[in-house]
Amino acid sequence: MFGIAKDKKGGEEDEKLILPLLPLRDIVVFPHMVVPLFVGRENSINALAEAMNRDKRVFLATQKRAQVDRPGFKDIHRTGTLGTVLQLLRLPDGTVKALVEGKARGDIKEFISEENHFQVEVDILAEPQMSDTEAEALKRAIHETFTAYAKINKNIPKDLLQNVQTVSDPSQLADTVAAHFNFQIKDKQRLLETVSPADRMTLLLELMRAEIAINEMEHKIKGRVKEQMEKTQRQYYLNEQIRAIKKEMGEDDQSGEFQELERRVKKKRMPKEAAQRVRQELKKLKMMSPMSAEATVVRNYIDWFLAVPWYEKSKVRLDVDEAEKILEEDHYGLEKPKERILEYLSVQALVKKIRGPILCLVGPPGVGKTSLAKSVARATNREFVRLSLGGVRDEAEIRGHRRTYIGALPGKILQSLKKAGVSNPVMCLDEVDKMSMDFRGDPSAALLEVLDPEQNYAFNDHYLDVDYDLSDVLFITTANTLPEIPLPLQDRMEIIRIPGYTEYDKFNIARGFLLPKQAKLNGLDEETIKFSDNAIYEIIRKYTREAGVRNLEREIAAICRKAARKIVSDPERNAVQISAQSVEKMLGPPRFRYGQMEEVDRIGLAMGLAWTQVGGEILSVETITMPGKGDVSITGKLGDVMKESAQAAVTYVRARAPRLGLDPEFHKKLDIHIHIPEGAIPKDGPSAGITMCTAIVSALTNRPVRRDLAMTGEITLRGRVLPIGGLKEKILAAHRAGVREVLIPDENEKDLRDIPQKISRHVKITPVSHMDEVLEHALVLKEGEKLFTDEKLPFECVTPPKTLEGGRPGLQIN
Repeated sequence: MFGIAKDKKGGEEDEKLILPLLPLRDIVVFPHMVVPLFVGRENSINALAEAMNRDKRVFLATQKRAQVDRPGFKDIHRTGTLGTVLQLLRLPDGTVKALVEGKARGDIKEFISEENHFQVEVDILAEPQMSDTEAEALKRAIHETFTAYAKINKNIPKDLLQNVQTVSDPSQLADTVAAHFNFQIKDKQRLLETVSPADRMTLLLELMRAEIAINEMEHKIKGRVKEQMEKTQRQYYLNEQIRAIKKEMGEDDQSGEFQELERRVKKKRMPKEAAQRVRQELKKLKMMSPMSAEATVVRNYIDWFLAVPWYEKSKVRLDVDEAEKILEEDHYGLEKPKERILEYLSVQALVKKIRGPILCLVGPPGVGKTSLAKSVARATNREFVRLSLGGVRDEAEIRGHRRTYIGALPGKILQSLKKAGVSNPVMCLDEVDKMSMDFRGDPSAALLEVLDPEQNYAFNDHYLDVDYDLSDVLFITTANTLPEIPLPLQDRMEIIRIPGYTEYDKFNIARGFLLPKQAKLNGLDEETIKFSDNAIYEIIRKYTREAGVRNLEREIAAICRKAARKIVSDPERNAVQISAQSVEKMLGPPRFRYGQMEEVDRIGLAMGLAWTQVGGEILSVETITMPGKGDVSITGKLGDVMKESAQAAVTYVRARAPRLGLDPEFHKKLDIHIHIPEGAIPKDGPSAGITMCTAIVSALTNRPVRRDLAMTGEITLRGRVLPIGGLKEKILAAHRAGVREVLIPDENEKDLRDIPQKISRHVKITPVSHMDEVLEHALVLKEGEKLFTDEKLPFECVTPPKTLEGGRPGLQIN
């Protein structure tokens, strides 16, 4: 069936236009367009032959995917062009050349399959009319845009430009211009599918302008590339001429520079592997143009090999007495770090080769960790370099970048060694706990090799790419908190904890170090400004609250400045006396409340002890009971651990109610409110357990708590008192507040050796193992009054605790 078929249905005749289908690859044929087609597929040749045998009409539709050799119905766009075959020529290779002219747009209504080619039923698409004004405006815009495109695209013939100018029909103009633009197939298909001339011309303008913008950018890029190539070739040519002229005149500077570089390489002592690498790079450098970018990279690489100290070393001072004297001059206290350094020097005096220790000083800010590292360098007569790791998050900061990157450099370790000029400095890795990680790597993992004495003798930096011996370096790392340091890194270091300074330590540091230093910086001396002991204690207690001495030094500096002003303002004044009273005049009202004990014994008020990063503190625990339903309220911005300790204390009291003489049903009739003052300050930890329990018992039994007694310890449900941390700082806080006796867990007796004798002479320290002992010491009883009744409880310990493996005690409950 071919041509026009008539179908009678319901008394009406419908004409069907059935045409052979020619699938096209990588081309869209528009109406009013004459195009040659080379056809090689058998089905397509048969379709053309069928068209020639009939009325020469054929339907041209583009394939959705050009790589499909045997397209089906789903592989062909439904909108195409009704065309006429003007000429058909068979070529010797079996293909056919057809000259086809597009006539009108059409939609495939139905595919009719034939054995040797496709036939389709086609609907001719009628184009809507457009206003003359709109048509004229769009025609002008297309003419202008096409003219602009022809100026930048030399492939557009001049006669085509003239022909376009003569086309008056808007639809024909749009199709003619679209056919000669280098659009993508999908964009040409969109234009073909747009039936409305106005919409088609608008879309065409949009595509034309985008294509012009792309062409202009391509021309700019080609122009820049061409200009750069010409400039580079010209520079190379001129450089070669200059070299030739200098060579003729005997002034070849480049050869002289190479000779100097070779002399430095021969003179530099370095390992065999490094020397071989440098000679290879030097040989490569001689073959390069001196102005090339690669030559600069190679030259920098060689310079780094020559700058890094391979065998240069400082002569280490092995006089232990002299080193101890220097350490004592620079720092007060800090016995453990000083002892470890002196042990290292003693061993090195006996052994020729010893790997440097890896020390990690952990302590709060301002206690002298970094300055101690400087003192170690001075005591051992080594160079000192400091590498701050705070905020470092790139592994390349430690290991360096590979040479392939632009601007690559060695890591901070080798840069610091270059700065020191020797291979055995004291290297302080500051703030090792402040490192972080991101997509660029984990710097703490890179430090594992640096800080491992078993590996760092062959440290490999990515930039140099040869092994470097770091075993002679004395590494000292500093950190504020230990949990922030990864465990594998902790395992490679010797941890030395530096606690906060005591009040007595701060007094001696201020008197021996800070006062002379600030007096000198402010143009004073020991004769022109004199501090009384009470004045120094006043500054420490009421104007600073820190573990270190940085703020203390600032306050002393402020007083020195005011003293200098007084001396300058009054020429007759020769000296300024600083007393406790004059401190407040110079520094203003006290900034901090100095912890003091209560004036009288009170019911429901017990004194606990707390540890902070800036030292110990007094912790008051208040408890009040009131008629209610047995609710327990815990306030004071407490953490979960502290709240759980309060619950454990309440449970213990309920269990001991009969022995304490309390109504066993008191928890159903009374509400208990536990409050720890200074509610804006977060508090947490288990060490206030016995303090809260004492306050609860005091409130329930109406017995006051001794005002001159403080306590610290964790409580269990059975009443055992477990050990706590920060004992030294807590006892110092108790002494500062005027407390006469402190109750501590008996398992903390081993920590009493850290308490200064000056403190232990004034504060009685009583170890306790059970809550009953705490209550007997803490509560004030009337004469002849007994705290406990004789009633026996079923869960009391009647046998001593067993000792488990490793010396860990375990409860024996009967």
